[in-house]
Amino acid sequence: MTSARADRLPNGFRHWPGELTVDEQAALAREVMAGWGSAPLYTPRLPRSGKPMRVRMTNFGLLGWVTDKTGGYRYQACHPQTGAPWPAIPFLLLQLWDRLTGYPARPEACLVNWYGENARLGLHVDADEEALDAPVMSVSLGDPALFRVGGPARRDPTTSLWLESGDVVVLSGRARHCHHGVDRIRFGETNLIGGGGRINLTLRRVTELARRDCLTHAGGAGP
Repeated sequence: MTSARADRLPNGFRHWPGELTVDEQAALAREVMAGWGSAPLYTPRLPRSGKPMRVRMTNFGLLGWVTDKTGGYRYQACHPQTGAPWPAIPFLLLQLWDRLTGYPARPEACLVNWYGENARLGLHVDADEEALDAPVMSVSLGDPALFRVGGPARRDPTTSLWLESGDVVVLSGRARHCHHGVDRIRFGETNLIGGGGRINLTLRRVTELARRDCLTHAGGAGP
């Protein structure tokens, strides 16, 4: 891994340190944790092996990303354990998307990952969406995370940087198709989330724009 220099980051990778104020972070964290009442965090499992992931997750929006041993990676409109629809995407996140991405349609999915003390997320590419031209936006809350980004191939060199609470990252263009992951967090460094930990909110547009009129959008999550 190398230090995070701009000339080592892939084209289309954009980082806004401290984009959210302290008050905005607190308000968003409260809204997210309140949403766990109707869409509780759960431990997803990898396809085929059924091995549990090291992060717990849930979703907001019209669609949610899920994975399990039998069904694999996919998007669906309901929580896999409760069967209830996902809560609406917080309006602050939709405003950030509009302002920072410039994409002509709003996200349909907001994946909520909660990182505990030993959680991490291996290198991967977000590739389960139809709208692969759409950017991916990530918002960090709570404890700092060591984020790593490489290239389209897993063997490509990687660059690491610390993401602090309130930071926003957008992967677009070439960066949209690059491997990335979280190596570790500095657990307990902030008190934003009771008991420590990190919340990461990843917003994605799932369906292509040509199909937008075929779906019924609710909760402000549509275009």
